[in-house]
Amino acid sequence: MVTTSRSAPSRPWRSASALPVRDAVAAPSAHETSTKRIPLSRVTPAVPGGEFRPKAFDGEVVPFGVTAFREGHDVIGVHVRLFAPSGDVSLHRLSALHDGFDRWRTQVALLEQGVWRFRFEAFGDDFATWEHAADLKIAAGVDAPLMRETGALLFERAVAEKSRPIAERRILEASAASLRDASATHVEALRIVRDPTIAGYFRARPLTSLVTIGDEHELLVERERAGVGAWYEFFPRSEGSRRLKDGTVKSGTFRTAMKRLPAVGALGFDVLYLPPIHPIGTINRKGPNNTLDPKPGDPGSPWAIGSAAGGHDAVHPELGTLADFRAFVRAARSENIEVALDLALQAAPDHPWVAEHPEWFTTLPDGSIAFAENPPKKYQDIYPINFDNDPTGFYAEALRIVKHWVAQGVAIFRVDNPHTKPLQFWEWLIRTVNAEHPDVVFLAEAFTRPRVMQGLAAAGFQQSYTYFTWRNTKEELEEFLTSVSHETSDFMRPNLFVNTPDILTEYLQFGGRAAYKVRAAIAATAAPVYGVYAGYELYENVARPGAEENIDNEKFEIKTRDWAGAEAQGDSLAPYLTRLNEIRRAHPALRQLRNLSVHWSDDDAILVYSKHLDAALSPTGRSDTILVIANVDPHSVRQTMVHLDTRIWGVEPGDAFDVEDLVTGARWTWTDHDFVKLDAFVEPVHILHIKGRE
Repeated sequence: MVTTSRSAPSRPWRSASALPVRDAVAAPSAHETSTKRIPLSRVTPAVPGGEFRPKAFDGEVVPFGVTAFREGHDVIGVHVRLFAPSGDVSLHRLSALHDGFDRWRTQVALLEQGVWRFRFEAFGDDFATWEHAADLKIAAGVDAPLMRETGALLFERAVAEKSRPIAERRILEASAASLRDASATHVEALRIVRDPTIAGYFRARPLTSLVTIGDEHELLVERERAGVGAWYEFFPRSEGSRRLKDGTVKSGTFRTAMKRLPAVGALGFDVLYLPPIHPIGTINRKGPNNTLDPKPGDPGSPWAIGSAAGGHDAVHPELGTLADFRAFVRAARSENIEVALDLALQAAPDHPWVAEHPEWFTTLPDGSIAFAENPPKKYQDIYPINFDNDPTGFYAEALRIVKHWVAQGVAIFRVDNPHTKPLQFWEWLIRTVNAEHPDVVFLAEAFTRPRVMQGLAAAGFQQSYTYFTWRNTKEELEEFLTSVSHETSDFMRPNLFVNTPDILTEYLQFGGRAAYKVRAAIAATAAPVYGVYAGYELYENVARPGAEENIDNEKFEIKTRDWAGAEAQGDSLAPYLTRLNEIRRAHPALRQLRNLSVHWSDDDAILVYSKHLDAALSPTGRSDTILVIANVDPHSVRQTMVHLDTRIWGVEPGDAFDVEDLVTGARWTWTDHDFVKLDAFVEPVHILHIKGRE
């Protein structure tokens, strides 16, 4: 068995199940049939329907699975053969899950970007079949001589394989002789049958028959940022803004917003998402709180893109110039932050497109252009695009816009309402952009029906907003976290934003400060990508009456905030967010998506889950396990028993292990059944590092 680590950096994978690479030749078949000699089906990773490739990110641990079986009681084995984009070929042994459904599985960390190919290979495992039968029959004195001779013949067959190490062949040759030695007792023969060293030889280089080679599949591995990141969102016009003596607010600029970057970097965020930075329309401009009667000086919504000052390829004059934006991107990069830009394919009524390309919009029978609606919401300041009147023309313009911003240093786009545009368009745009710029990442902001969200992810979106903000109870969170980490993780990567300018849930409105801690802790630990919209750390929780969004919404006005003052008064969640991001950086288990396991508690408000990463799959060469226990009732003190499947991290039930709370520093010795008390008004969440016994 081969395990890779940092000592073998040339290998584009890490695995605990890697084998010496040997060619496989399919056994001949007397007849053409749809069914293979050893049936192979239900291959994973896969995308339902098979039209699109599954995907992973650089460094992600990918479970490879297949259903395989054969008739009778003979033992089979299954390998997966991986072909890296660079040409590296590796072979990995799958283990039977013994789940009653003939599933086989292994995990491999993939360390190279590009299109990987993989196929499953099943075979009759002749040694394992003999080992099982010989162990039973020799011990029972049934057909013992026959079993011994059969084993000797198998060992001679292995000795004849020149690819086996000489030392191994000598041991097998001696073992064959011992099995044939009439003076050797059956007890001595059983020692050979049960010898783990010999079994290891045949696991690494099995004696095969009925070799069956499955179909070849593809898997796209994208850069790490496509699947790992801590996002922060702010409006650059608010950063560095000033309230003047007459009560009006002077907009911030890219240069003033630049001064906020060190603080965002110190919080530990590595992606900064900017809402649209383009000129804002004046026709039908919205006033504060989405009103229809703006006053002079009201800035309007950044999503109402376009005016006489330009469209999607321009920046708002009050923010600065393109050169200022490029300077902002460079300054962010110096803080280890990538800038993500909003891509909102829509137009204000005075966008240049409206006059130059009226065919890109929908004209109503009365001659007016249809504005955007999301009942009961109306967006009189926005015209949606009609993608069917001139698809060739608009597709080309959308591609030009994306390439324009890529040229300015942007490699991440948060896409506004992609579910209101044709899926066919997104498949084309993302494929076309990524063919030239494979590092460009698209995040889908689509709060819509599950199949539509999944369709966008399958068609190419690297990340997706989710229903996380509305999943607040223990039961809801258990179901949601299981779904995103296991059921759709072959193609859909959740970005768990805790809030947005459009979303202030009742949980945050009425849950107090504990609610803000709970949601941030779960988002930061349950998925490798999560996000926070500015103001969250100030506990901004007052909603516009009748709406699930902040009053005096920043979409329609410039906000001035005293970040430093709030933190100095102990009135900021910033230190907690900083600690969460420190924990994420220090623990590679939290930078994986598919390794989440839900555990049990006796209290309906205590959520328990773990994330484990085996040493052989970890970039550090050490195993890493995080256990999260959250009181999701922000108004209470809860005490209960939690019940853990400790076998996930290699501890037998009943054995003790040490844990450290990474927030408070407290330490305990636990087993698989433990008492917890979580006071929502003190620390509502345990984030525990399982350390083993010291």
